[in-house]
Amino acid sequence: MTEPEHVDANALAGPLSEILSVDLTAAERRCSVCGACGVFAELHVTVDGPGLVASCPVCRTLVLRLVRTPDSVWVDLGGTGVVRVRLET
Repeated sequence: MTEPEHVDANALAGPLSEILSVDLTAAERRCSVCGACGVFAELHVTVDGPGLVASCPVCRTLVLRLVRTPDSVWVDLGGTGVVRVRLET
């Protein structure tokens, strides 16, 4: 069996810059655990730790973690499921 062809991660630069340059609070999301749909603005965010932690308002699954260090921003979207950002045409 042959390995599937792939390109390096530079191929993601353009598409990600389109998505991350918009306000995600209006982006539609679906929880990876319970399937609840809504917009990012509806997530429950905890701000009393070293960063921000967002969870699903229905099942409380961890959806996003964001931590800022002096020289970086770390983002974990492990529980996000899917995100839909509508693009202006």
